This record gives sequence, structure tokens and C-alpha cells, in this order.
Amino acid sequence: MIIDTHCHLDDSKFDSDLEDVIKRAQENGVEKFIIPGADPKTIDKAVSIAESHNNIWFAVGVHPYDAQEYSPDFIEKYITHNKCVAVGECGLDYYRLPKDSKMADEIKELQKDVFISQIKLADKYAKPLIVHIREASQDSKELLMKYSGNRGGVLHCYNANRELLKFSEKGFYYGIGGVLTFKNAKKLVETFPLIPKDRLLVETDSPYLTPHPYRGKRNEPAYCRLVIEKMAELSDMQIDELEKICEENTEKLFALSSYRD
Repeated sequence: MIIDTHCHLDDSKFDSDLEDVIKRAQENGVEKFIIPGADPKTIDKAVSIAESHNNIWFAVGVHPYDAQEYSPDFIEKYITHNKCVAVGECGLDYYRLPKDSKMADEIKELQKDVFISQIKLADKYAKPLIVHIREASQDSKELLMKYSGNRGGVLHCYNANRELLKFSEKGFYYGIGGVLTFKNAKKLVETFPLIPKDRLLVETDSPYLTPHPYRGKRNEPAYCRLVIEKMAELSDMQIDELEKICEENTEKLFALSSYRD
């Protein structure tokens, strides 16, 4: 069984055919789904989807792009819900910083403060983190090392920074998605075999980062199959072995079977 550990099923791109998307996923062996909380404006939709499907869970968090909308009360409103399995996606993203250095520094500091708060809340409620890191590996590493507890989490869309592999010893897993299939993903392809097998998770980040050969089209959980196939190609393992490992890893991290409707 495949579990898509990161799919934005609450995105408006799925509004017209969500049930068909879920059905196609199941036809391709993807049986369970986690919706990361990335946008406070759509969290209620994510909760509603999880409540109406016994094979879908959600996380609550604020993406670094929405750091100005963050409040701890928002996280605590949803974190005790019986289908909430994690805090995130949260983290640091310096990709779109303004050129003005003062403004850039202010945004960085805000993102750090918001990230630290969410790390602490995850620790308080014993939830794993779903961590977003883009062009901010050093600062992310320092904050996680200083503030994260023993619950760990997943480095979503793992960016192939080898320094971050040290976090496998701190309870962190590595989310691998469609980027692994990209022709320009040489760094990730080279780093992938170094990831401990008991720390691998599969994800799509639907509707984004669609794997080859469907790049340019909407991504969806069914394409987890393509990611697993690429994993097998780059390792000495069979597809069914990788499915089982990723399934077991997901259960260890998120304990999906302990959450009930």
C-alpha cells in the first residue's frame, strides 16, 4: 500500500473532481492521504475532507509565505482534532525575498519566529513536524537542532542537502516526490541512496511538482506510483519492498492507525 504523505487536496484545483482523484489514486495503489496545512484560508476545507473520508488525515500549520497571518491560537484550535496528525507545513523559504536587504532581513526574522513557535507547539502536543525548506537550509538546520524535541517529523520535498541527513538521528524522515524524476535533479538523484531506508517517505505535493512524464499538468496522488518506480530504479530494492518500507515509515511517524473518525 502507498500513502501520499503530502498532498494538497484542499487546493481549488481539486474542487471539481476530488472524488475522481481519490479513485484514480486507489486504482494505482495509493490508499491513504495526508493533507498538510499550508494555508489558513483553506484549513477548514482540509478538515472537512478528512472528516468525510476514513483514509484521509490533515495537519495544521502556516507556510512561511503566510507567516504574517500566523497566530498560535490558530494552530491550537485544530491540533487536538481527532484527524490532525502533525504540525505543518511550516519552515523557512528564502526563495522570493525582496532585493532590499532590510526588508529581506525582516521577512527572515518573521519566518524564523513563526517557525520556532510551530516547532514548540509540535513538541507541546507531541506531534511530528512537516517541514518546508527552500534556500534556507542553514537557518532551518540551526532552528531544528535548537528547538525540536524528540518527536521528529518529515523534511518535505527533501532538497538533497547532505547536512540535513544528520536529522535522521533526531527522528526526521525525508519526503521524496516528483522532483526525483526531473532531468535536472542530479543532486537529489546522487543523494537519494544515502538516505536511510527506514527514513524514506513518498509524497506528491499535489497539485504541484508533477513527476515526469506529466510535468506541466496537474499533479495528483496517483503519481506516487511514478515516484516509487524511480526510487526502485535508483536503489537495489523492488517496488513492492519500497512500498512496504514507506508505508511502515509513515505509520511510525504519523501513527495513522491511532487516529479515528
